Amino acid sequence: MYPSGAKQYQRVNTTSEVLDADPHRLIQLLMEAALTRMAQSKGAIKRGDMATKANLLGRVMEIISTLQSSLDHSSGGEISANLERLYDYMNRRLLQATRANDTDMIEEVMSLMLEVKRGWDGIRDDYLTHSGNREPLSGYQGENTHISA
Repeated sequence: MYPSGAKQYQRVNTTSEVLDADPHRLIQLLMEAALTRMAQSKGAIKRGDMATKANLLGRVMEIISTLQSSLDHSSGGEISANLERLYDYMNRRLLQATRANDTDMIEEVMSLMLEVKRGWDGIRDDYLTHSGNREPLSGYQGENTHISA
């Protein structure tokens, strides 16, 4: 009974965080969810649970496609073009990883996503200052927050 209660609490907490999130934070949440699911998919491969692996990596590819579609090419310039190509590469590698059950390929994509996320996390205070919505969160630690929805 406890595990189902904990899962329900986690869903409510996650839903609340998403509903309260600004656009910058939503992107962080998507990246965190992708990283979490990739880690879970590696575990599924090690356990031989191919259905779970396929489901998780499929969800990661959907998240990456969402990140890709959120790029603002009109103001993003070269950075958004580079991210477009990187997200495309990540999805192709995940397709290969799914077919080959290759945790090293998943690890490669995780490393790339983490690098993008670190850059995104690094501009959090600047976003908050210039959005006019909130004050910077000087103690914010985006990498320590996880989402598993």
